[in-house]
Amino acid sequence: MKSVLLGMSGGVDSSVSAILLQEQGYKVYGVTMKLYGGDDEREEACCGLSATSDAKRVCDKLGIPHYTINFEKEFKEQVINKFIDEYQNCRTPNPCIDCNRYLKFGAMYELAKKLGIDYIATGHYAKVEYSEKYQKYVLKKSNSVKKDQTYVLYNIPSDLVEHIVFPLADFESKDEIRRIAKEHGLNVASKPDSQEICFITDNDYVNFLEKHNIQGMKHGKIVDTKGKILGKHQGLHRYTIGQRRGMGISSSTPLYVVKLNKENNQLIVGQEEELYTDTVYVEDTNCILFEKFEEGLEVDAKIRYSAPAKPAIIHVNEDNTLTVKFKEKVRAVTPGQAIAFYIDDILVGGGKIK
Repeated sequence: MKSVLLGMSGGVDSSVSAILLQEQGYKVYGVTMKLYGGDDEREEACCGLSATSDAKRVCDKLGIPHYTINFEKEFKEQVINKFIDEYQNCRTPNPCIDCNRYLKFGAMYELAKKLGIDYIATGHYAKVEYSEKYQKYVLKKSNSVKKDQTYVLYNIPSDLVEHIVFPLADFESKDEIRRIAKEHGLNVASKPDSQEICFITDNDYVNFLEKHNIQGMKHGKIVDTKGKILGKHQGLHRYTIGQRRGMGISSSTPLYVVKLNKENNQLIVGQEEELYTDTVYVEDTNCILFEKFEEGLEVDAKIRYSAPAKPAIIHVNEDNTLTVKFKEKVRAVTPGQAIAFYIDDILVGGGKIK
């Protein structure tokens, strides 16, 4: 019997994953990673106070061994500190991507190896299949277009793909998942999804950053793309590319944040058409499908989780960064955010937008 170590957040997705893995004949072991603690820890967060108890109750009901592992130190180093550092450098990070690479897949896989367990699994909506075309296991979009999470998985190590199981790959809707949980009498069947960043305890990232006294919080000038002063901003950490409201300036036409100028501490605003570009520069890349990115590779590229993937061509630079040319212009390209590349429904890899 093949064994699998399942990451369990105490939510309905990972709980139903345990049921499905059992039905598929795996010997299942559950693990909950304690990632973020403290007096202000949020109850409903995926790594909050209720996660361990909810996950343990599910495991007890299903007869599954359950482990709780403390990864607070690693989480602070690899996720929280990077999150703060990105904002200090006027970039907008996606901490879930770092957490997936270093904790939910990297550290969990190392733990599985130590325990002699064959596979790791999570409740992500994604799919692993063997591809005859590429002669290897590949990471593919899930059947649920709206729930697909491959965008936040582009950065996992490529050699892990064949060791991962995604039990929810073939489900079309969350209603099906909740129905299975109810049929098995799981208390988490109606538990709401966690939408926010788990370590932002009050859902207020600005408050979190200001508590950590990040640099770049000083007030400065709001200027248009021609250098005309329009007002004062409240600290560049409060703004992101494409933002329209909350700047405290008036104009005869709508103005949007088009750039954060750290060097001059300026918030640069412009017309909506100034948000569009056909060129995106990418660093910190990770290629899953191939050994490396090839010059001229044609892909569909996705610049944010909720954005549709659009046709683009990858150009490889001498320093191994990428220049991505879109066939049509894309809106509000944001430094620090991820870009993910696909061929059909297969995830090729991705990187961070410069």
